Amino acid sequence: MIPPHVVIVCEYGTLNGGEQSLLSLLDNESFRSSSSTTPRVTLLAPADGHFADALKSRQLEHVPFRLTDTQGKRLPREQAQHHLVETLKSLSPQLVHANSLSMGRLTGSVRDQIEVPCVSHIRDIVGLSRAAVSDLNRLDHLIAVSQATRDFHVAQGVQSESIEVVYNGVDTAKFSPSGRTGDFIRERNLPADAFLVATIGQIGLRKGQDILADAAVRLRDRFPLVHYLIVGERNSTKAENRLFEENLHRLFAEAGLTSRVHFLGYRVDMPALLREIDVLVHPARQEPLGRVLLEAGAAGVPIIATHVGGTPEIFPNDEAVLIAPDNAQELADRLAELIRDESLRLKLGTAARRRISVSFSSSQAARKTLEIWKSYLDEGHS
Repeated sequence: MIPPHVVIVCEYGTLNGGEQSLLSLLDNESFRSSSSTTPRVTLLAPADGHFADALKSRQLEHVPFRLTDTQGKRLPREQAQHHLVETLKSLSPQLVHANSLSMGRLTGSVRDQIEVPCVSHIRDIVGLSRAAVSDLNRLDHLIAVSQATRDFHVAQGVQSESIEVVYNGVDTAKFSPSGRTGDFIRERNLPADAFLVATIGQIGLRKGQDILADAAVRLRDRFPLVHYLIVGERNSTKAENRLFEENLHRLFAEAGLTSRVHFLGYRVDMPALLREIDVLVHPARQEPLGRVLLEAGAAGVPIIATHVGGTPEIFPNDEAVLIAPDNAQELADRLAELIRDESLRLKLGTAARRRISVSFSSSQAARKTLEIWKSYLDEGHS
């Protein structure tokens, strides 16, 4: 018996939360089974970049696919639609899965031409035009990464009966507490008793790294051994995001904190890096379901995060310190509390690890996603 064929449509060549969550699914043994009922997966994605490298290292079937021209400009809508339809026709899948809202909209706009079931992940909380809602409502099934994400889009007109919540999962064996090795401190030639506070994510307004910078300025003289790790890079080329990154560097420099802030860029060693840090700060202004919160929680790192989007669904019972967004003073106060109180850090880290292990494992996410796929694949083979 030939396994059913699923094509996953991916927009970006970067390796951010959406791509990492997809890889976590495909890494799970549920997708690695040699059973004839386990779908064969082909990924449409840009030919180059961190994501392409990750697909190659996993020996996943990858068909180069891009929606930009040679100058990096997005293809006109009709051209993008034609490109997607022709590519899918050449692959003859039994199901198409879009890995982002944008790809879900594109897929929905040509659903009648594809003629196989189409599913899409919704990983963003963003305002939608009437046309975007119409495109999404043409799809057979939508997967929201949190209840907050689902509710937001249903309120905009997305059909409630077609959208369900499946939480992203994390490999709790890969991301696990094992104690600091000191490798990072030695790598950066920092004091042996340096206290490491990290924020992880794309550099941009939505992630709120400027609020951490503001809090760091407020704590500068009280905690001279604290060092700040800014992990991630700016993917957007928009002027406002370039200015945001420039201002972020300026805020630390003007406060005399240049020697205590470390812009690390993109890192491939997140499990190891998380074991080295003392506190994770996630000051996002909006967050559908922060993948870094799942990974840090699984690693037993105490977390301060903003009470936005799906974050309260990850930590509903004080497994992390949740604060208001855009409040640097509250962040400074709660960070100071954690810096001083080792027992509180241990309590939070242990609770976070327990919560992620129970409710956000990669096995749960893989099983639920496969159930959705097979509900359509079984119909097609019945």
